[in-house]
Amino acid sequence: MAITKQKKEEIVDKLKSAFKSATSVIFVNFKGLSVSNTTNLRRTLKEGGVSYTVVKKTLTDRALDAEKFEGDKPELPGELALAWGDDLIAPAREVYDFMKKFPENLKILGGIFKGKYVAAEEVLEMAKIPTLDVLRGKFVNIVNSPIQRFAIALNEIAKLRS
Repeated sequence: MAITKQKKEEIVDKLKSAFKSATSVIFVNFKGLSVSNTTNLRRTLKEGGVSYTVVKKTLTDRALDAEKFEGDKPELPGELALAWGDDLIAPAREVYDFMKKFPENLKILGGIFKGKYVAAEEVLEMAKIPTLDVLRGKFVNIVNSPIQRFAIALNEIAKLRS
């Protein structure tokens, strides 16, 4: 079923507003992903505050060309979906986590971070950055480790003296 010209313009306008409001946008290839897995992906992304939509490449190209992002636009082969959000890393991290479960069906093609095109390799590197809570936990563990070892050493000395 063909999309009317008016509907295409609405989709392009929606994409333009998403590109303007989002801090980051991830281009995702989802070839062969089942409906139930796609539903799970959408649900997981929504819980993480990430929007996800399947789009036509021609309409996406129109919206991207209108926005004039810096850098070189990545190649977008196959079926295309966009994941975007206000958090800089969340879209990449959430898609990457789901991609680990279905590596043959999901692939990150690249993205846009703060108005600049980014290659797939860079998006994958950013996706591997842990959440803020995990980083805080690691920091506390690093700070706590010497204190804990010192307490163990004092305890052993006390056992030797008694």
